[in-house]
Amino acid sequence: MNTTTCAAAAAAAGLNQDRIAQLIEIARSTADLGGAELMRHYGRVSSINNKGPVGDLVTNADLSAEALILERLKSLTPEVAVLAEESGPEGEQEGLRWCVDPLDGTTNFAHGYPFFATSIGLTWRQQPILGAIAVPFLRETYWGAPGLGAHLNDTPIKVSACSSLDEALLVTGFAYDRQTRLDNNYAEFCWLTHRTHGVRRGGAAAVDLAFVAAGRQDGYWERGLAPWDLAAGVALVELAGGVVTGYGGGPFTISSGRVLASGPDLHPKLVKELAHVRPLSGDCFGAPEITAMGS
Repeated sequence: MNTTTCAAAAAAAGLNQDRIAQLIEIARSTADLGGAELMRHYGRVSSINNKGPVGDLVTNADLSAEALILERLKSLTPEVAVLAEESGPEGEQEGLRWCVDPLDGTTNFAHGYPFFATSIGLTWRQQPILGAIAVPFLRETYWGAPGLGAHLNDTPIKVSACSSLDEALLVTGFAYDRQTRLDNNYAEFCWLTHRTHGVRRGGAAAVDLAFVAAGRQDGYWERGLAPWDLAAGVALVELAGGVVTGYGGGPFTISSGRVLASGPDLHPKLVKELAHVRPLSGDCFGAPEITAMGS
């Protein structure tokens, strides 16, 4: 993914700069609306349920925030399709589409851990164009669009200039099915932990990508993600001058669920290191080895 992809997608969708400005304002203000609703419930969650694998949670706050967000998006942009985490797809998914995560970091939120966000991204034929991520506990909203760049509240942001892996702070995450799936990211986590300043696990992909866009973290990789996890954050990283690809350095595809995002100087080194790592073998609750390929 290069620095013109968001702009190219916007052009292909027929969006001029005035319309882009309108849409990012809608995304930003609607993300803030969702974030405010989350804070209304924060510390007072009344229902927590598993909706799939153990740990894949949904709360009354997710549902309440999503309802408000969808009502507003449908009112302001009835011509744009929606893919929302809790209610699924509505409308033509290959055209313009809002990807909505009302509460990214639900497990954090349910435990009172203040690392969560509302994420709203706009895509065209699966390609991110623009997005907004509200991190309400921090009173921060990250947003960006072609022609406008990337911002934290009203301040322009850019990815870090870090070029050395051993000086990098990275962030990653683990899929909900990590306990039963061999392709679980544990090996990569350990491998890169020993070759960097450290690897953090925030538990909210949208916030991780926003922090990379702002230069707070130098790089991010993860697998097992959904379009609503990725759409806004991927656009932000690109618009902040970063590089977003698949694991092997090939084109990013939102349907793959895999992402590698960083500043341009660090990116090829992350690609190289990830290629060295084999998935953990055997019982991941035992004492598996981390094996460097070719060693």
